[in-house]
This record gives sequence, C-alpha cells and structure tokens, in this order.
Amino acid sequence: MQNREKNSQLIKDAARKLGFDFCGIAKAEFLEAEAPKLESWLNNNYHGKMAYMANHFDKRLDPRKLVDDAQSVISLIYNYYPPNRLPEGREDLKIAKYAYGKDYHFVIKDKLKDLLSLLREEIGEINGRVFVDSAPVMERQWAQKAGLGWTGKNSLLLNQHKGSFFFLAELIIDLPLHYDTPVTKDYCGTCTRCIDACPTDAILQPNLLDASKCISYLTIELKEEIPSEFKGKMENWAFGCDICQDVCPWNRFSKPHQEPEFLPHPELKSLDWEEMTKETFDRVFKKSALKRSKWEGLQRTIKFIRSSLS
Repeated sequence: MQNREKNSQLIKDAARKLGFDFCGIAKAEFLEAEAPKLESWLNNNYHGKMAYMANHFDKRLDPRKLVDDAQSVISLIYNYYPPNRLPEGREDLKIAKYAYGKDYHFVIKDKLKDLLSLLREEIGEINGRVFVDSAPVMERQWAQKAGLGWTGKNSLLLNQHKGSFFFLAELIIDLPLHYDTPVTKDYCGTCTRCIDACPTDAILQPNLLDASKCISYLTIELKEEIPSEFKGKMENWAFGCDICQDVCPWNRFSKPHQEPEFLPHPELKSLDWEEMTKETFDRVFKKSALKRSKWEGLQRTIKFIRSSLS
C-alpha cells in the first residue's frame, strides 16, 4: 500500500511538471452506473450522425478492454483558457476558444507519452496507453471518479478551481495505485444559466445533451447541410461554441493558460473568414483543430449564418 501511495504521488508530481493542472486516479473497472445512461442516449439518437459513438459500447464502459490487465485510470486536466479572446471577424464570426492554437491532440498526447516514459524509468515496466479524446473512453466520468470535478448541467466536467475551459486526458495502465475519492456532490445547485442560454435548446434537462442540436456538432461533426430549423440560432459561431461555458458562474475562476502552442496563429487575429481561400485555410490551420471541419465545411457554415441574417 505504501508503494501505491508513493507511485501515485510520483505520477501527480510528474504530471504537474509537464503542465497539467490537476491529476486524479481511479480504479479501472466496469462503469456499471453509466451503462443504462449510455444505452438510452444512443437509443434516442442524441448522438446524431456521429455513428462512431455507437461503436465499441463495451470498451467505452470498461477500460480493461482497452489495456490488458488495466488497474488504474489516471485522469488529467490541461487548461486552454486564452489570455485574450480573438477579435471577431466581419459579421462577428466566432470560433471556440479551444481551437485558437495548435491542435490539442498533438500537444497533449506528446506530454502523455513523456509522462508514461518517465513512469517507466522511475517505476519499471508498465503496460499502458494514452488517450486524448480519440478513443472510446468516457473521460468525464473517469475524471469525476478520480476526484477532478463533477458533471455540470451542460454535461461538461466542472472543476471548482478551473471551471470548464480545459482538456481532459487519460493514461490507462496496469499498475495498482492509490485511488482518489470521487466527487459525488453537484455544485451547480439550482443554477440553470447554461440551459437558459443555449440558443438551440440542446440541453434537454440537467446533464442530458441532445448532441444533434448542439452548435458544436452542427459546425464540426455534421457533414451535411445544417437543417433549416437552426436558422437564426447559430449566434455566429463558425466553428464550435462556448455559450454554455461562457455563462457558467464557475468559469469566473478560469485563468489564462501558459501553453505557447495554444496561442493563436499570427494571421488568425486579422483573418477575413468570409474571403478566406482554401490555400489560406490550409496554411493557417495546418496544425489546427479547425482542419476537422475542412475549408468546405467552414464555408458551408458561414454561408448558413449569412442566409440567417438575410
């Protein structure tokens, strides 16, 4: 037991040195309470056209199916709250704050690989895998079990010290550790600001999101034309959406990140979104999360927003 506590502290100290704001650890086991919730969410088609969400149902619920003999799920928080907001373009077009800089998948995955390498050097042979929003891992549920926060009414993880403008990442390993106490209290209380502010009514009830109505889904995940029912409701978001986070009282505790890779591309501050060519898009967003929508998808969204204003 003493070794478990020593190794756990070693992991948390190493994570902090790599720039992670918080690190918590939970026992790798089947998420029994989440199974019926996930099944119901999928059966109601709240995942929209995100067919991949229905894949690997068992793996989403059991990390031991992702890593042989998994014993521990290490959850980490990495802040992305920008020092300054981007100036909004013509017609006030906006992009989500997480997409200002370099694609977080690359930045954080490299840090996780460094963390795993360091643990192998200090502790010995460890079998494990790193995850950054790229595999069937229920990251918010694991972060809550690891004591990093609670699930807000907007279905995002909230942390009392950081709000919600952060990325979640996981390291699943076959090493038994000292496990943190899950957060079981809902600190949102009676607040419904996120529900009230959502222009597309995507938050059906506390902690139940119809992703197919979410602006982030409509501008990133949906590859087809945006349904006409959302005309006049996009609030000029061209990529992603921060509305439910911007209105959340807990985000008054958000502090600017210290990650140079997350600073905006120099051209981003003066970019004319509507006149941007594909060549400009490919150059400016070569290493950006905006690549996900592609130039064609971004133009589709801008055209839809324009048609809503006419």
